[in-house]
Amino acid sequence: MLFWKKETQLDRIKNKLEKAMRKDTAFMVFGASSHKYRVYEKLTAKELADWQAKNQVTLPEPYTQFLTKVGNGGAGPYCGIYSIEKATSYTDRNALTTKCVLHPRMTKKEWNHLTEPLINDEDISDLEYDAARDIVVGGMLCIGTQGCEYDMYLVLEGKHRGKIVYTSDFYPDHPFFFVYEDNFLDWYERWLDEIILDYDIAWFGSRMPGDENALMQVYQNASNEEIKSKALDAMFKFKKIPQPTIDFLKSIAEQRQNDRTTAIQLICKTSVDAGRDFLLELLHSERNEDYLQALNILNWYGKSFDLAEFIKVILQGLDRVHDPETLRHVGYVLESSGAITLQNFAPFLCHTDSNIQTAAIYATRNCNDKSESWETIEQMLMSGDKEVVKNTILFWGIIPHKKLLPYYKAVWPEYKSKNNFREKFIGCLKELNLPDDHFDKE
Repeated sequence: MLFWKKETQLDRIKNKLEKAMRKDTAFMVFGASSHKYRVYEKLTAKELADWQAKNQVTLPEPYTQFLTKVGNGGAGPYCGIYSIEKATSYTDRNALTTKCVLHPRMTKKEWNHLTEPLINDEDISDLEYDAARDIVVGGMLCIGTQGCEYDMYLVLEGKHRGKIVYTSDFYPDHPFFFVYEDNFLDWYERWLDEIILDYDIAWFGSRMPGDENALMQVYQNASNEEIKSKALDAMFKFKKIPQPTIDFLKSIAEQRQNDRTTAIQLICKTSVDAGRDFLLELLHSERNEDYLQALNILNWYGKSFDLAEFIKVILQGLDRVHDPETLRHVGYVLESSGAITLQNFAPFLCHTDSNIQTAAIYATRNCNDKSESWETIEQMLMSGDKEVVKNTILFWGIIPHKKLLPYYKAVWPEYKSKNNFREKFIGCLKELNLPDDHFDKE
């Protein structure tokens, strides 16, 4: 008689590691080029018991199953999973047996009170700093890094024992993030699933799990706006959104619900054409935040689409731009279309706000009409401060026109010792048939 063995979660994980490797043969997923979907040699039961006895810690069972049945670290989210030895070295021993004070619903006020000694650390000793840090990360084991200042921890005790926590240093108003899964194995398997399904996992684990249908259902059944927003935000992990989901998103946009701009962004991620009417409406909105959101969407997703209609609206509405941030985003969109000229940006180049001037100088860095627009440039340099001249040199180089030479001469002493800039100055003089030492003459 044949007996079929039921596949366990550990069996699935082992199989999915192979599937993920076949899916990502070029190791394009972040961290994959290092771990190559391979795990380290498994931990023996004795090695696990010895570690727990030495550190006076009982590890959550799903994690110990991974260590003893799959591998002692290796392949995993972000930069991979530390071996138990490396995890121990990255975790202060005093913190291991400390009570875990973090929780998923921690408010900014609670977090700020907890981390205040770490944020304002000028007046405390190293020992006091370490003690305060051990309170914040107490009761957790550092199991891996996401790169830079971001790490991943496993909660060892308390109500949230077994959950994974993402950290990003001790910033005010920014509590550590608890992932959605209840245990290590569920979190790890979801990582493999999303690779196999070809999701965008750049920020894996930070968004709500589920496919399009599951997330639409969560949104429709949600009792509060926060859950609705998180369900929509989770859809950004999909590289392409199918038509039924686009129709669902359009209904949100048409009903002008709170998540309207997020829905429009998701539609345009797959097809700017599908979101064309919504984008035009945002561009014509009197609310600057709507206008700025439309610019962002066009900059992110519009490069492969015909933007002529949008460009026309933006150019016609340049007089509505009154701050550097909006101007920068206008520049990003118009630059790719070649629609920026010094003439249509003249009001910004000659603006009284130096920040707007700087944004305009950067936006026009690739314009080809600078020499012909020397009067605008002279007006800008005449009314601007020394930083304006420096920014034009930095982003534009040197414009060969005799009317502009006095402004370049004023900053020549600062630039003549810098070989790269010196060559630009001298190149300008050669174009104007002037001697190389022109700027040195009184």
